[in-house]
Amino acid sequence: MLEDICELIVDCKNRTPPEVSPGEEPVGYAVGTPHIIDGRITLSGAKRVSRSTFDTWTARAVPQEGDVVLTREAPVGRVGRVENGMKICLGQRTMLLRPKVQRTDSRYLHYFLLSPLIQGLLHSHGSGSTVAHLRVAQVRELQIPDVPILAEQKRIGALLGALDDKIAANERISATAVLLADAEFHSRSAGLSFGPRTFGDSAVVVGGGTPSTKVDEYWGGEIAWATPSDVTALPSPYLFATNRVITGEGLDNCASKLFPENSIFMTSRATIGAFALPQVPAAVNQGFIVVLPPNESMRWWLLHEMRSRVAEMHSLANGSTFLELSRKNFKAMPIRLPGEEVIAGFAQIARALHLRAAKAADESRTIANLRDTLLPQLMSGKLRVRDAERIVENAV
Repeated sequence: MLEDICELIVDCKNRTPPEVSPGEEPVGYAVGTPHIIDGRITLSGAKRVSRSTFDTWTARAVPQEGDVVLTREAPVGRVGRVENGMKICLGQRTMLLRPKVQRTDSRYLHYFLLSPLIQGLLHSHGSGSTVAHLRVAQVRELQIPDVPILAEQKRIGALLGALDDKIAANERISATAVLLADAEFHSRSAGLSFGPRTFGDSAVVVGGGTPSTKVDEYWGGEIAWATPSDVTALPSPYLFATNRVITGEGLDNCASKLFPENSIFMTSRATIGAFALPQVPAAVNQGFIVVLPPNESMRWWLLHEMRSRVAEMHSLANGSTFLELSRKNFKAMPIRLPGEEVIAGFAQIARALHLRAAKAADESRTIANLRDTLLPQLMSGKLRVRDAERIVENAV
């Protein structure tokens, strides 16, 4: 059983930890299902909590480095590992697993829970009339296959962990490059007046659409078709592939055009102001505003002008069920425009930074695909660690 390789398995409090009040000193973060993505815990967007909240929500166990957080509802089976320096408490729908250090390697446990076999077991035990969920007892009593000896676990965990460490390093490179471009834009746009030019008269501004889902011939082709969830899931604003693809016939029968690489995609509903620069030609659904700049220099200026105005875009959004920024309101927004020399100078710097960021993001995709290929084979014993190490050496 899973509890045989864990020192403890504890549930959250099944209540949402309150966010720190103004004037209180934050001491940690509340981590829930939205903060466990692609096998990692991300603190971006997590609420800060006070000392009293932290102590109350960690009364059963204080998460420590090497512990694993597992989501048991909405959705079942997300897994993240507590890294050095993380001070977190459990949000709703999560539980904490601590490996037995004399028997179980922390990184191995992390990848073991992510393996297709264990994910299948977790989902098969999920129950609920509306939303699938796991009970703590089901997790403790989960019947698992025998795990290898600790030394072998450590080798497997170290190998897969090295790939994830490289992905994390690339994501830091991408994030830093984009922030440097933002900072350069702020420096060059500071003091400029807004208007009279607007987004609408500085670029072509269009939207997208969805082919009929009732026509099978429209789907399953080779044309990338983006939805907002494709973009909000990105660690950096570069879109290489989409979850769904359409056919040429599907493209001909929806409101979207096929947009060229490095068009500016911005989500305009539900989540407003998530950005992507497609690295392949792509169509989009109706949840986007697409900006097609008149030239390469304006591409980078308009992108960062848009990135700097997201809060204002939220104030212009409306809707009864979810907020949406209309193209009309977006196109009417006045923008800051310096002289052509300033725009061209900024574009030279921004282009180089984005190229570096996109390259790092693309490398991370390759490494992630390799990790996802090796993980089930290593966990099942079909691939020996020494053979996997050779594959990694040749690929990375």
